[in-house]
Amino acid sequence: MPKATTTSQPSQQSQPSQPSQPERRPGPGLRERKKIKTRQAIRRAALRLFTEQGYDATPVDRIAAAADVSTSTVFRYFPAKEDIVLTDEYDALMAEAIRERPRDETPAASLRHAVVGLLGPAAGAEREELLARLALVRQVPALRARMSGGLADSGTLLGEALAERTGRAPDDFEVRVAVGAVLGALREAVFHCLDHHRPPATTASTAKGTATRADAMTTAIDRALDLLSRGIPL
Repeated sequence: MPKATTTSQPSQQSQPSQPSQPERRPGPGLRERKKIKTRQAIRRAALRLFTEQGYDATPVDRIAAAADVSTSTVFRYFPAKEDIVLTDEYDALMAEAIRERPRDETPAASLRHAVVGLLGPAAGAEREELLARLALVRQVPALRARMSGGLADSGTLLGEALAERTGRAPDDFEVRVAVGAVLGALREAVFHCLDHHRPPATTASTAKGTATRADAMTTAIDRALDLLSRGIPL
């Protein structure tokens, strides 16, 4: 048999160092994916019925039937009817985006990039659903009233992320004021967009109209946060 050729191995010191890769987080398991699909089915059925029949005229049992689930399942995912419209994953995603911004960036810039970066890429059904939910909040008094509690939860998540970046406590006065200003700016930017960019009148123009309104909303949010970052120079 031919003799195997041996090659000298480079020493450990001569090997180039490899850049460390960020640890990949495991995706959701089967059980969690099923929960996400059920939650999405309930919300989409509800939004369709709210559009067709009106929010107040749509009972939860009708939403359950349209989503092909039981009424108890609806309440398991959404403790109240208002939560179908108001709850989503954007707050947690926004807080995570703030944590991932460069450390040498100012907190104001990090907030601005995180918010606009999340809303900008949204497209298609995701954009349409978000706009439909926001329009309902603008129109329905019960949703606007309940939104105050949701803003408190949003403020907690954003405050924790901002506190980590600045080395302050989440209940620090300046942190809470900054978060309150950001949430107020977001709300007014969204309402401004909804008031000045009406939904399309025909089905044929729905996709174009949705994209136009979503782009206008992203622009309005960017303007609002830019105004805050510049010290509100009125």
